Amino acid sequence: MQNVLYVWRDVARRISASRRVLLLCDYDGTLAPIVDRPELAELPKRVRQLLQTLNAQRKFMVGIISGRALDDLKGRVAINNIIYAGNHGLEIEGSAINFVNPLAEEVRPVFRLIYQVLGKAFQHIKGVLVEDKGLTLSVHYRMVPEEKLDDVKTVFESVISIAQSLKQVKVTLGKRVYEIRPLVDWDKGKAIDLLIDRLSNLKGNGETLPIFLGDDRTDEDGFKVINQHGGIPIFVGNEPGDTVAQYYLSSPYEVEEFLNLLSSDVIREY
Repeated sequence: MQNVLYVWRDVARRISASRRVLLLCDYDGTLAPIVDRPELAELPKRVRQLLQTLNAQRKFMVGIISGRALDDLKGRVAINNIIYAGNHGLEIEGSAINFVNPLAEEVRPVFRLIYQVLGKAFQHIKGVLVEDKGLTLSVHYRMVPEEKLDDVKTVFESVISIAQSLKQVKVTLGKRVYEIRPLVDWDKGKAIDLLIDRLSNLKGNGETLPIFLGDDRTDEDGFKVINQHGGIPIFVGNEPGDTVAQYYLSSPYEVEEFLNLLSSDVIREY
């Protein structure tokens, strides 16, 4: 796997040769650095400007796809006329698309109940944050002392096991976070597939080059779909490890550099 900045000219030629580019980015750990509390993760001003510049070009369509709730994501990014996909793509808003996964919507009351139970179960463990995102839940434990991590796992598994036995939820592990999602056949990869299809229908015939930047395990489904469409999947992180992404960037700071190259080299050439 190569750092995309080191082979920029080769990547730039692929992008320049494409009629359209669908540029999709995760938020936390990709556009914005990871922080202890999710409400403190701010989009750098320069990154916002670069995304706006790219989206204003006829060649590009920009989208943000995140585990965050849709309204939270829109409020943090605050760019008009781009695609927003929240809750791992369970809810999407953007050009010619307004989508909420109907099966996920059906179990919303179940998630409200799980949120209440988890809040009470974790009230005696300092540093745990249970986040209600409507269609999904997140249990953040980045601020929990190391000696309490086993307690977090025990409490979490005891609470969530009932819902899992009823075939209502699935759990994925992120960076010091448990992600609780509806047990539906949907993920970031399927959301990206839907967006590529809608963009092709919206813009007419011709190939769309999809690019997806992500930093977590939940982004692997997206990388797989990008590969299937002949696109450019980019893992963000110091240790790419076991990923199907073809390229990597070491940090959100290198993501900013990548976006700057896109907006300067490709747009000028185009």
